[in-house]
Amino acid sequence: MCNLVTLLLLVLGLTSLSDGVFPSIPGVQQAFDDHDQCFCKLQGGIDDCLCNVDTVDTFNNNQLYPRLNSLLSHDYFKFYKVDLGRECPFWSDDSKCAIRYCHVETCGESDIPPGLKGGAENVSKKNRVSYTEEAQNFHEGCDTDTELGYLNTTISAAAHAHFLEWEHFDDSNSENFCDESGYLGSNAAYVDLSLNPERYTGYKGDSAHRIWHSIYRENCFRPKATFKAYIESAKLQGMCLEKRSFYRAISGLHSSINIHLSSRYLLSDKSSLGLPSPGGTWGPNLAEFYRRFSPEHTEGEGPNWLQNLYFLYILEMRAIAKASPYLLRESYFTGKSEEDKMVSEAVRDILKVIKGFPHHFNESTMFNGGKQAIKLKNEFRQHFRNISRIMDCVGCEKCKLWGKLQIQGLGTALKILFSGRFDLVLKNMDITKVSRNEFQLHRMEIVALFNAFGRLSTSIFELENFRKLMR
Repeated sequence: MCNLVTLLLLVLGLTSLSDGVFPSIPGVQQAFDDHDQCFCKLQGGIDDCLCNVDTVDTFNNNQLYPRLNSLLSHDYFKFYKVDLGRECPFWSDDSKCAIRYCHVETCGESDIPPGLKGGAENVSKKNRVSYTEEAQNFHEGCDTDTELGYLNTTISAAAHAHFLEWEHFDDSNSENFCDESGYLGSNAAYVDLSLNPERYTGYKGDSAHRIWHSIYRENCFRPKATFKAYIESAKLQGMCLEKRSFYRAISGLHSSINIHLSSRYLLSDKSSLGLPSPGGTWGPNLAEFYRRFSPEHTEGEGPNWLQNLYFLYILEMRAIAKASPYLLRESYFTGKSEEDKMVSEAVRDILKVIKGFPHHFNESTMFNGGKQAIKLKNEFRQHFRNISRIMDCVGCEKCKLWGKLQIQGLGTALKILFSGRFDLVLKNMDITKVSRNEFQLHRMEIVALFNAFGRLSTSIFELENFRKLMR
């Protein structure tokens, strides 16, 4: 029944029900009468955690989501440095997004304004605005169309002028769960995340499936005689806590990304008058969400995947809470004193709200048991480092951007929880006596950590919207 309904919605152009009202098409309402089947696991306790789904929903939607949404709009958090040009290290594959302009082709030297080359003081406001507007539209000299996966590489001259100064505040250490050469290498460049929102790009098919199959089949710990890419929930209990947690974290991230793509779907690239719409019309696609998470389309696993989102949310929130003594000492420096002060206060407020959450993830129950535990932790880290490298195999640049950011954010959370460095803060009540280098995070780790958690927060917020649409 649902396949027929989905087809009808697609044919009639009614896949978006953003007004919350179903059209009067025979069978449509009936197909969603059992809407709660997608959310049947989103009640009661969260597996391997002490809190309930309802507690997280209320806390996130009412307290944390609005604060994070505001914080991430500031310069410190919206400029992300990443190398999107690295070749896939695991296989030769030239598959790209099926939609034209899903990737970015580098502009010629003459296309780049002086401000992006370092001469910011010589660039007038008029020229900067002109370049920003030009970057939104396709022209023959540079592939910068606004369709679907277009990656907007525009950086204001003023922001660019501060980047070199910012980097003087960055340090790093070796206890990393990510291959950081993809973030800190010489070819890494800043991207303005606010100009490149995560949304549906049309990237799908064999290339996209290969990414997730490689992650699940080759880099997740798996029980024996498991042939599917994902692990059936019934078999998870036969695995140790550490291996279950690894899978649930990856599954939760996958679910979060699928929610983003379903909630910011290209509904139309034409205006109501039938004319091309430069920015397109984006919104929730209920049929797409149902296809990705309903038991009918996922062999009964979709609701479990949604619960794994909550597991990952609790895990990353605990990492932020654990690192809060360091995060409170961070300057959040951009060179704009008033904004820097505002961001510091906003972070302090968010950390206070997070501290008040009643049931945090307990990482102390993991990796206990001598040499075997050390070996397992090393395997855990190596598996995740491999996943961070798989992100270089993504064929759509916008997908690669957000995949890299969210993987680095999760990797930073794992580093905080399990590297041992941040345990120092638990042993020193007077944090000012502990050297910053003892538990240092560099700027891009902080940016990725908060943005990745912001993506999870947004996913949980969007789930409530999909509940309303289904009802």
